[in-house]
Amino acid sequence: MRIVVAPDKFAGTLTAPEAARAIAEGWRRSAPGDELVEAPMADGGPGFADALHSAFGGASRIEVVTVPGPLGEPTPVGLLLHGDTAYLESAQACGLHLVGGERPMDATTVGVGRALAAAVDGGARRIVIGLGGSATTDGGAGLLAALGATADVPLDAGPAGLDGVNVVDLEPVCERLAGVELVVAADVETTLLGMFGAARTFGLQKGLTDEQILTVDHRLDRFVEAVCGSTPAERRVADLKGAGAAGGLGFALMVLGAEVTSGIGLVAQESGLDELLDGADLVLSGEGAFDYSSRAGKVVHGVATVAMRHAVPCVVLAGRVDVGSREMRALGVESAYSLVDRVGVEAAMAEPARHLGDLAARVARSWSA
Repeated sequence: MRIVVAPDKFAGTLTAPEAARAIAEGWRRSAPGDELVEAPMADGGPGFADALHSAFGGASRIEVVTVPGPLGEPTPVGLLLHGDTAYLESAQACGLHLVGGERPMDATTVGVGRALAAAVDGGARRIVIGLGGSATTDGGAGLLAALGATADVPLDAGPAGLDGVNVVDLEPVCERLAGVELVVAADVETTLLGMFGAARTFGLQKGLTDEQILTVDHRLDRFVEAVCGSTPAERRVADLKGAGAAGGLGFALMVLGAEVTSGIGLVAQESGLDELLDGADLVLSGEGAFDYSSRAGKVVHGVATVAMRHAVPCVVLAGRVDVGSREMRALGVESAYSLVDRVGVEAAMAEPARHLGDLAARVARSWSA
């Protein structure tokens, strides 16, 4: 059998390349005659740059720049350079893992803007920014400030600094980015404002209280008016899918003319997933938690969608499986296996690679010819 191994990261335990390696090694223990091709995947969030670097191999290189983290601390960010394109994983500069939900009203995207500026200064003419996993809900104000935007309030102080914003000047940013193509690779389709916007959808997991969520949503609404104008037509960008990605980074980049695409779609294309699945017998995907949110721009659904085009069954190995068989089929997945159900949470977290490999060896006995 020819099997493509295309998992996402297992958040907090394994990167996507590590997960792919563990699955492949475990599978070979039970089915040594099978051909396994490792193709680690990612959406726009953490692991985006790793997955692309693995796909590009020796044709790409990483340059590390130091930028302010979400609370101002020096933070290394790897710019993945491939030809005249730079790939930037925003979570490296403003990720939730950097601060653990501390001081969410102060968390800023300045570091993402500094990294983007470094890519421009280095000669990149196309910059792809992966969005997801952020600690920030500043609407991308910090990014704009780092690129030269000015306002009547501090743009680099998180949502706390946006109180009373009325005027934002983007002309210096537009001049600096002249001739540069921007692409947003988003892991969610959230809009910026309202009931299903960035603050209300992800605010709690970033540490915002219920009261702060309402405050932030109101300040982002004012920020949109200051940046775009007050008419519905002028404000339309805030209502587009992806505008709320990474706490509104999507909005700021879209205002600057960025094209928005699916993170998993972009990684799948750059990794040649379609070509890999042409003639394959099975694809194995996976992630830390396989649940209904997996439909919203996540890796497993993206891999399963490509697999369906080739009539290749998709099987999922996940840390946790929280969907029933009906929901699973709706996502294009034939079957799913849970690491936690087999060994428990403590063991799965302590030795994830070993137990994931053991799970793959067990699944191979059911699925390999």
